[in-house]
Amino acid sequence: MEQSHQALSSKSEAFIEKENKYGAHNYHPLPVVLEKGEGVYVWDVDGKKYYDFLSAYSAVNQGHCHPKIVAAMVKQAQTLTLTSRAFYNDQLGPYEEFITEYFGFDKVLPMNTGAEAVETALKLCRKWAYEVKGIPENQAGIIVCENNFHGRTTTIISFSNDENARKSFGPFTAGFIKIPYNDIEALENALKSTNNIAGFLVEPIQGEAGVYVPADGYLAKAKALCEHYNTLFIADEVQTGIARTGKLLAVHHENVQPDILILGKAISGGVYPVSAVLANNAIMDVIKPGQHGSTFGGNPVAAAVAIAALEVVRDENLSQNAAYLGVILRTGLNEIASRNPLITLVRGKGLLNAIVINCEEDSDLAWDICMKFSEYGLLAKPTHGNKIRLAPPLVITETQIHECLGIIERALNDFR
Repeated sequence: MEQSHQALSSKSEAFIEKENKYGAHNYHPLPVVLEKGEGVYVWDVDGKKYYDFLSAYSAVNQGHCHPKIVAAMVKQAQTLTLTSRAFYNDQLGPYEEFITEYFGFDKVLPMNTGAEAVETALKLCRKWAYEVKGIPENQAGIIVCENNFHGRTTTIISFSNDENARKSFGPFTAGFIKIPYNDIEALENALKSTNNIAGFLVEPIQGEAGVYVPADGYLAKAKALCEHYNTLFIADEVQTGIARTGKLLAVHHENVQPDILILGKAISGGVYPVSAVLANNAIMDVIKPGQHGSTFGGNPVAAAVAIAALEVVRDENLSQNAAYLGVILRTGLNEIASRNPLITLVRGKGLLNAIVINCEEDSDLAWDICMKFSEYGLLAKPTHGNKIRLAPPLVITETQIHECLGIIERALNDFR
């Protein structure tokens, strides 16, 4: 079996060495040093061009450096960048009106990162449980799914079963009940087990777990159960939202409207950290001044950027593009799988897809395949060892999809 060991230029090696020397070793990047991006492409410091099939974990759905989004950022950055929430600014109110109407909610609580938004949703859910549902103080439970990925704060890793993320970071936050993903019976049993369940936090598709798509009807049934037991359905759409799966939100495939919606990543098109938690008044109004906040949350630049980014999604029909091209991509990947036993499974929805490689999770094979992809001009990254996520910007064309399928097959054939 051939393994790919692409020689690095001295220029790339110098940048990588600098990160290794001065930066914390909390990531293991593919050894590619990028300096420019435009649309579906990125270029490294030596001028080599690649297709980006990670999209910064779905943050650049609108493509790299989208001119409309960048222009909004530059214009606002030259006018007013930050006031904190001690004062009003002329960008936040219009943004709040825009995003709540866009997603169909009464109110938004603006934050900066996906993990911050998840933490916000958890706090909001618990406060609602005590003050509206009437659960005794400090007894609210929140149901979560095994193999979830919602971030890496202490509370969030408290309900992760990724030991790499958990080990040596305890003690952990209590109050979470883990059930298997895609298991309606397990959800109902958990909801029936006690009257103290505040919410059910779920990814409509588990991204880090390897693009695990649940059975048809799972989300709609879960929402119905939550309604029956007066429990909040919390959708973490940080990665799956903003048109990535072929609908504006992944829950829209089953006509579900969450009680609490968590957004991040592509809400800014990848040019600025922006996240948001949306809910209706009956839930959001439990938050009072001083009980939650962020210096940068709702800043003028973020507000201007997010409006532009969401307008691009709407005006360029990115949901429809993702739905149409996702079918073409999965069809092509399945055709490759029929010719090459290295792919054991293709899964995904819209342009959030993955291939499962025929090896153990602790094997280096998927990593070596991604190295070969990069050699041929396509960037992707393994997740959970033997799964490779394939998620290009949603502005990709059908012609480009076919070209990328050619690169993927050529690289896989080198390992036969």
